Order: sequence, then structure tokens, then C-alpha cells
Amino acid sequence: MPIKIKSDFGARLDEPKMYFVYMLNDDYISWEFCIRIIMGVFHKSLEEADAITHDIQTRGEGLCGVFMFEIAETKARMVEKQARKERFPMQCLVEEV
Repeated sequence: MPIKIKSDFGARLDEPKMYFVYMLNDDYISWEFCIRIIMGVFHKSLEEADAITHDIQTRGEGLCGVFMFEIAETKARMVEKQARKERFPMQCLVEEV
């Protein structure tokens, strides 16, 4: 016996808000640190990490990804925690799309 599915549920669920995560330049951060963090935390390839690091160093910020708020906030905290551990004053910016 086939299952019938009602397609109109009345209330629609909104898409979750998305947030950009930027790493900000602090004039002390090393290229190697940026590459390692971007590849490890944001799961970018070496080529992508290199391009983002270039933006951080030349433009002052690099877009690392777009995520739901909880994920964006967690990734930003992971970056900042590792930066503090390695004595870099690195900061991240989480901004609504």
C-alpha cells in the first residue's frame, strides 16, 4: 500500500541565516599559520588557502567561508584560540550575509 504525503504543511520553514567568516590581518601573523589554519579549520585546499592568505595580507581580511551562525562562530573561536596558543593577536569577523 503506497504512502500518501501531504505536500502543503501550512507553515513554511525559513532558510537559516548565513554568515561570512573573515580572518583579519594583524601585521604579526605568519603566512604559514594562515595556510595551516585555513586548511585545518575551513578545509580548504592549499591553493584556496594561499589565495585567502594573500587577501588577508594585502586587503586586511580574507573570506574563509559562509556558514550557519553556530558553525561560523565555532570556527572563528577555533581560529582565535589557536592564534592565542601560538601568540598571534589574530581576530576573526563573523558577519551576516
